[in-house]
Amino acid sequence: MTQDFAGKVAIVTGGASGIGEAVSRDLSGRGAQVVVADFNEEGVRALVDELSQRSGVEARAFKVDVSKPDEVEAMVGFTIKEFGQLDLAVNNAGIGGKSAPMGEIDPDDWHKVLNVNLHGVFYGMRYQIPAMLKSGGGSIVNMASILGAVGWRGSAAYVASKHAVTGITQTAALEYSSKGIRVNAVGPGFIKTPLIETSMSDEAHAGLVGMHPIGRLGTPDEVAAITNFLLSDAASFVTGSYYPVDGAFLAQ
Repeated sequence: MTQDFAGKVAIVTGGASGIGEAVSRDLSGRGAQVVVADFNEEGVRALVDELSQRSGVEARAFKVDVSKPDEVEAMVGFTIKEFGQLDLAVNNAGIGGKSAPMGEIDPDDWHKVLNVNLHGVFYGMRYQIPAMLKSGGGSIVNMASILGAVGWRGSAAYVASKHAVTGITQTAALEYSSKGIRVNAVGPGFIKTPLIETSMSDEAHAGLVGMHPIGRLGTPDEVAAITNFLLSDAASFVTGSYYPVDGAFLAQ
């Protein structure tokens, strides 16, 4: 079995930075033709320009708001128009939302988080799956979180969205595994990103690190490694599963 993606076409949402960027870079480096989709049009175009120059394979940029089904449908249509097929998809786009206890959550904030984190994943699969069926099958990875398995004070909307992502992942796997489409979820712990590095005090950062028995935060490349393994033929018997990448956070 191989993790070579030559001849494969992939979509990565939230692909302009962080985990999505790492996934896109790795897929492209292994030979996939990648549509990197993100709401940040400038960032996604800069990344695609770089990938196209370095990897020798084709990459395309697509600006998308995953909370809008017509834009997600257009993203899949664009991929088919550009590359003729769809084999792989990573539904990674997500937001954190405002922190508030359950009894004080603004309903608008609640819906904003669910619209991106849950509905965006649903819209992705809704339009990716028919395209993959026409291409003869494929593999999807939905980005959940360790908070798809436990609660977290002040983040009810985020927690609800990520629990739901694991549920719809399992359901889609049951429905389409016999038709050649595998669907899995990845649950990152807290990942070292510029936002975390610059927005937290040293004390708060140390506290966050201390929640992970491994003694550090994860990196985007570490999440990309398991994500792209699940996309690959090396994981051909793996579907309907949830894989934490969390430095033993959930083992406590």
